[in-house]
Amino acid sequence: IVTVNCARLLKADHHATNGVVHVIDKVIATTTNTIQQIIETEDSLENLRAAVAASNLNSLLESEGQYTLLAPTTEAFEKIPQETLNRILGDPEALRDLLNHHILKSAMCAEAIIAGLTMETLEGTTLDVGCSGEELTLNGKPIIANKDILATNGVVHFVNELLIPDSAKTLFELAQESEVSKSTDLFRQAGLSSHLT
Repeated sequence: IVTVNCARLLKADHHATNGVVHVIDKVIATTTNTIQQIIETEDSLENLRAAVAASNLNSLLESEGQYTLLAPTTEAFEKIPQETLNRILGDPEALRDLLNHHILKSAMCAEAIIAGLTMETLEGTTLDVGCSGEELTLNGKPIIANKDILATNGVVHFVNELLIPDSAKTLFELAQESEVSKSTDLFRQAGLSSHLT
Protein backbone atom coordinates (compact mmCIF):
# COMPACT_ATOMS: atom_id res chain seq x y z
CA ILE A 1 0.00 0.00 0.00
CA VAL A 2 1.54 3.31 -1.11
CA THR A 3 0.66 6.64 0.47
CA VAL A 4 1.55 10.24 -0.32
CA ASN A 5 1.37 12.38 2.83
CA CYS A 6 -1.12 9.80 4.13
CA ALA A 7 -3.32 9.99 1.01
CA ARG A 8 -3.75 6.54 -0.52
CA LEU A 9 -2.41 5.99 -4.01
CA LEU A 10 -5.36 4.64 -6.03
CA LYS A 11 -3.95 4.49 -9.55
CA ALA A 12 -0.32 4.91 -10.50
CA ASP A 13 1.67 5.61 -13.63
CA HIS A 14 -0.78 7.28 -16.00
CA HIS A 15 1.67 8.44 -18.66
CA ALA A 16 1.01 11.70 -20.46
CA THR A 17 2.95 13.49 -23.20
CA ASN A 18 4.40 15.87 -20.61
CA GLY A 19 4.73 13.69 -17.51
CA VAL A 20 3.08 11.12 -15.27
CA VAL A 21 -0.16 11.27 -13.23
CA HIS A 22 -0.82 9.35 -10.01
CA VAL A 23 -4.39 9.38 -8.64
CA ILE A 24 -4.78 9.75 -4.85
CA ASP A 25 -7.88 9.71 -2.64
CA LYS A 26 -7.64 13.10 -0.89
CA VAL A 27 -6.28 16.60 -1.24
CA ILE A 28 -2.77 17.01 0.16
CA ALA A 29 -2.56 19.90 2.63
CA THR A 30 0.60 21.88 3.35
CA THR A 31 2.60 20.48 6.26
CA THR A 32 4.68 22.99 8.22
CA ASN A 33 4.81 21.81 11.85
CA THR A 34 7.17 19.30 13.43
CA ILE A 35 5.82 16.63 15.78
CA GLN A 36 7.03 18.76 18.70
CA GLN A 37 5.11 21.81 17.43
CA ILE A 38 1.94 19.70 17.14
CA ILE A 39 2.36 18.63 20.78
CA GLU A 40 2.87 22.25 21.84
CA THR A 41 -0.25 23.58 20.09
CA GLU A 42 -2.79 20.78 20.64
CA ASP A 43 -4.99 21.32 23.73
CA SER A 44 -5.68 17.62 24.30
CA LEU A 45 -1.94 16.84 24.61
CA GLU A 46 -1.26 18.98 27.68
CA ASN A 47 -0.05 16.06 29.84
CA LEU A 48 2.10 14.68 27.03
CA ARG A 49 3.62 18.14 26.52
CA ALA A 50 4.74 18.24 30.17
CA ALA A 51 6.05 14.66 30.05
CA VAL A 52 8.10 15.31 26.87
CA ALA A 53 9.60 18.44 28.43
CA ALA A 54 10.49 16.57 31.63
CA SER A 55 12.25 13.80 29.71
CA ASN A 56 14.13 16.13 27.30
CA LEU A 57 12.64 14.48 24.20
CA ASN A 58 11.84 17.87 22.64
CA SER A 59 14.96 17.89 20.47
CA LEU A 60 14.23 14.42 19.07
CA LEU A 61 10.64 15.29 18.15
CA GLU A 62 11.66 18.47 16.34
CA SER A 63 14.67 16.91 14.58
CA GLU A 64 14.76 15.72 11.01
CA GLY A 65 13.65 12.14 10.55
CA GLN A 66 10.51 10.11 10.02
CA TYR A 67 8.75 9.00 13.20
CA THR A 68 5.27 7.92 14.20
CA LEU A 69 4.13 9.35 17.54
CA LEU A 70 1.25 7.57 19.27
CA ALA A 71 0.27 10.63 21.29
CA PRO A 72 -1.60 9.89 24.55
CA THR A 73 -4.39 12.40 25.10
CA THR A 74 -5.49 13.88 28.41
CA GLU A 75 -8.11 11.12 28.56
CA ALA A 76 -5.35 8.48 28.32
CA PHE A 77 -3.44 9.95 31.26
CA GLU A 78 -6.64 10.24 33.34
CA LYS A 79 -7.29 6.48 33.00
CA ILE A 80 -4.07 5.65 34.89
CA PRO A 81 -4.24 5.50 38.72
CA GLN A 82 -2.78 8.75 40.09
CA GLU A 83 -0.29 6.85 42.27
CA THR A 84 1.09 4.97 39.24
CA LEU A 85 1.23 8.14 37.15
CA ASN A 86 3.06 10.09 39.87
CA ARG A 87 5.59 7.28 40.23
CA ILE A 88 6.37 7.24 36.50
CA LEU A 89 6.49 11.03 36.22
CA GLY A 90 8.88 11.12 39.18
CA ASP A 91 11.24 8.54 37.68
CA PRO A 92 13.17 10.00 34.69
CA GLU A 93 14.20 6.57 33.38
CA ALA A 94 10.69 5.09 33.55
CA LEU A 95 9.22 8.23 31.98
CA ARG A 96 11.67 8.11 29.08
CA ASP A 97 10.91 4.41 28.51
CA LEU A 98 7.18 5.18 28.59
CA LEU A 99 7.47 7.92 25.97
CA ASN A 100 9.88 5.96 23.74
CA HIS A 101 7.31 3.13 23.80
CA HIS A 102 4.92 5.56 22.05
CA ILE A 103 7.33 6.44 19.22
CA LEU A 104 7.74 4.17 16.20
CA LYS A 105 10.99 4.19 14.25
CA SER A 106 9.32 5.02 10.93
CA ALA A 107 6.42 7.14 9.66
CA MET A 108 3.32 4.96 9.38
CA CYS A 109 0.12 6.38 7.90
CA ALA A 110 -3.15 4.67 8.79
CA GLU A 111 -3.83 3.72 5.15
CA ALA A 112 -0.57 1.75 5.01
CA ILE A 113 -1.23 -0.30 8.14
CA ILE A 114 -1.96 -3.96 7.49
CA ALA A 115 -3.62 -6.09 10.16
CA GLY A 116 -1.07 -7.94 12.26
CA LEU A 117 1.84 -5.61 11.47
CA THR A 118 4.51 -5.54 14.19
CA MET A 119 6.30 -2.21 14.62
CA GLU A 120 9.44 -1.50 16.64
CA THR A 121 9.45 1.43 19.06
CA LEU A 122 12.35 3.65 20.05
CA GLU A 123 12.39 1.81 23.37
CA GLY A 124 13.25 -1.40 21.49
CA THR A 125 9.89 -3.03 22.21
CA THR A 126 7.27 -3.95 19.64
CA LEU A 127 3.62 -3.01 19.15
CA ASP A 128 1.08 -4.98 17.13
CA VAL A 129 -0.66 -2.53 14.83
CA GLY A 130 -3.77 -3.68 13.03
CA CYS A 131 -7.37 -2.92 12.22
CA SER A 132 -10.81 -4.05 13.28
CA GLY A 133 -13.33 -3.00 10.67
CA GLU A 134 -12.76 0.72 10.15
CA GLU A 135 -10.88 1.16 13.45
CA LEU A 136 -7.13 0.97 13.92
CA THR A 137 -5.92 -1.17 16.81
CA LEU A 138 -2.83 -1.31 19.00
CA ASN A 139 -2.08 -4.66 20.62
CA GLY A 140 -5.58 -5.73 19.57
CA LYS A 141 -7.41 -2.77 21.17
CA PRO A 142 -9.13 0.00 19.16
CA ILE A 143 -7.59 2.90 21.10
CA ILE A 144 -6.60 5.29 18.30
CA ALA A 145 -8.84 8.33 18.67
CA ASN A 146 -7.57 10.49 15.81
CA LYS A 147 -5.22 9.49 13.02
CA ASP A 148 -2.87 10.87 10.39
CA ILE A 149 -1.92 14.28 11.74
CA LEU A 150 1.00 15.05 9.45
CA ALA A 151 4.25 16.66 10.57
CA THR A 152 7.38 17.58 8.65
CA ASN A 153 9.23 14.78 10.44
CA GLY A 154 6.56 12.10 10.60
CA VAL A 155 2.96 11.47 11.54
CA VAL A 156 0.95 11.63 14.79
CA HIS A 157 -1.94 9.39 15.85
CA PHE A 158 -3.82 10.34 19.03
CA VAL A 159 -4.43 7.41 21.39
CA ASN A 160 -6.88 7.36 24.29
CA GLU A 161 -4.98 4.83 26.41
CA LEU A 162 -1.46 4.96 27.80
CA LEU A 163 0.84 2.17 26.59
CA ILE A 164 3.01 1.34 29.60
CA PRO A 165 6.04 -0.86 28.81
CA ASP A 166 7.24 -3.48 31.29
CA SER A 167 10.35 -1.40 32.01
CA ALA A 168 8.15 1.35 33.49
CA LYS A 169 6.21 -1.00 35.79
CA THR A 170 6.94 -2.13 39.34
CA LEU A 171 7.39 -5.82 40.19
CA PHE A 172 3.93 -5.72 41.77
CA GLU A 173 2.29 -4.37 38.60
CA LEU A 174 4.07 -6.94 36.43
CA ALA A 175 3.12 -9.79 38.73
CA GLN A 176 -0.56 -8.79 38.81
CA GLU A 177 -0.74 -9.11 35.02
CA SER A 178 1.02 -12.48 34.85
CA GLU A 179 0.69 -16.10 35.89
CA VAL A 180 2.20 -15.35 39.31
CA SER A 181 -0.68 -13.17 40.52
CA LYS A 182 -1.39 -15.75 43.26
CA SER A 183 2.14 -15.23 44.58
CA THR A 184 1.47 -11.49 44.65
CA ASP A 185 -1.53 -12.12 46.92
CA LEU A 186 0.65 -14.14 49.26
CA PHE A 187 3.21 -11.32 49.45
CA ARG A 188 0.40 -8.90 50.27
CA GLN A 189 -1.05 -11.18 52.96
CA ALA A 190 2.42 -11.49 54.50
CA GLY A 191 2.76 -7.69 54.62
CA LEU A 192 5.63 -7.74 52.11
CA SER A 193 3.97 -6.02 49.14
CA SER A 194 6.07 -2.88 49.73
CA HIS A 195 9.12 -4.82 48.51
CA LEU A 196 7.40 -5.38 45.15
CA THR A 197 6.40 -1.74 44.75
